[in-house]
Amino acid sequence: MNIKKKINDIYKIIKKYSNKSKNIIIKKKININIAGRIISKRLMGINNFLDIQDIQGKIQILINKNYIKKKLIPKIKKIKIGDIILIKGILFKTNTNELTIKSNFFKILIKNKKLLPDKFNKLKNKKIKFRKRYLDLIINSKTRKTFLTRIKIINIIRKYLNKKNFLEVETPMLHYIPEGDIAKPFITYHNKLNQNMYLRIAPELYLKKLIIGGFTKIFELNRNFRNEGLSFKHNPEFTMIEIYKSYSSYKDMMKLTEKIIYYINNNINKNKNKLIFKKKIINLNIPYKIISIKKSIYKYSKLFKKKKDLNNNKKIIKIAKKLKIKLKNKISISKLIIKIFEITTEKKIIQPTFITKYPSNISPLAKKNKKNKNIADRFELFIAGYEIANGFTELNNYKDQKKIFKKQIKNNKKNKNFYNKEYIDALKYGLPPTGGVGIGIDRLTMLFTNNNSIKDVILFPTLKKNIN
Repeated sequence: MNIKKKINDIYKIIKKYSNKSKNIIIKKKININIAGRIISKRLMGINNFLDIQDIQGKIQILINKNYIKKKLIPKIKKIKIGDIILIKGILFKTNTNELTIKSNFFKILIKNKKLLPDKFNKLKNKKIKFRKRYLDLIINSKTRKTFLTRIKIINIIRKYLNKKNFLEVETPMLHYIPEGDIAKPFITYHNKLNQNMYLRIAPELYLKKLIIGGFTKIFELNRNFRNEGLSFKHNPEFTMIEIYKSYSSYKDMMKLTEKIIYYINNNINKNKNKLIFKKKIINLNIPYKIISIKKSIYKYSKLFKKKKDLNNNKKIIKIAKKLKIKLKNKISISKLIIKIFEITTEKKIIQPTFITKYPSNISPLAKKNKKNKNIADRFELFIAGYEIANGFTELNNYKDQKKIFKKQIKNNKKNKNFYNKEYIDALKYGLPPTGGVGIGIDRLTMLFTNNNSIKDVILFPTLKKNIN
């Protein structure tokens, strides 16, 4: 028997027939071939009921001893919860209006040899949930819904960008030097080339090389790797979408970002323009609020008496000490402002807000503002206390970029061999005025599924090796 050609999808059956009346379904005499995992059974003598499910749906099965071949009757007792079973039968609706398949044939395709966790108590142990995600998916409907929503989000973003004539591209995961952002890389070794290589921190520089090559609207949706800390909002391996559009600026990228999020919400949530996260109502109506980083610190931290105090280095250092921020290695005032923002402000930004006017000396790939060279044409989007997106007008002056790269090397002697000559050479051919943005898929999924931890939205999050 060629199983693949004969299997119906559970969710398609439910979608197609759940709203049809009992009489219509009976008249049509709909033959169904279906397979799935048994998650419950009620053996009652003549009439025996099973529930079978896959990742997208669940359906009831009726095995009536008078309706199946006699040789199958002894096999009913051998059916166990967790077994994967093939069912053939006729679709009908019960007196309680539940879609059910009346089986005239069944075959156990594979036996389950281990006891499944109790479906009523669910799978509450987080460590087991993350290590044995397959069990979590079998037992917990919330988990299944979370990952189906994640898949939808990715498909919706692709659909939106395709409609806007953006082209999806792929760039290397293995880099010759760490590039694209300031972060500690994962290092590997290429045997044939006899050299170290680095898992990509970000695809940004490769994508901008493509803009130099003539692409005008591109995006890449893929993994990034950063050999840094773990937290409820950080995983060393994470999914980002980076989008670049020539002849545009950071302001255009802000508009594009809010439209993408608005579009996602309208395609996922019944409650248009709003979503609920941690019992808070997030209003996604556009345009989103825009506020500078210094004004946001003044507004939310309540640590500075006057706005102008955020231009006073002594007062910034005083607040940093109060917050127990380490002042070693001649930390710059710009970095102190960022740390103060991270500690006191970002978690208080609940409604969608673009934070702008970041210091230019901590935005090495962004263009400086024409009116004020101390700030960059850059933004970060915060929703519900999380950074969701980071974008800017791309720096396209090769002399300025070269100076910044050289300064980074001087300030970090460990990275003395990481000067990116290839990118500087590419910039010499001319990068058109370009806007770019990176959006975190994992955090976006946390928002739209109301999950508090990044581990809940990554199928197999990074965990410490289990010695047992």
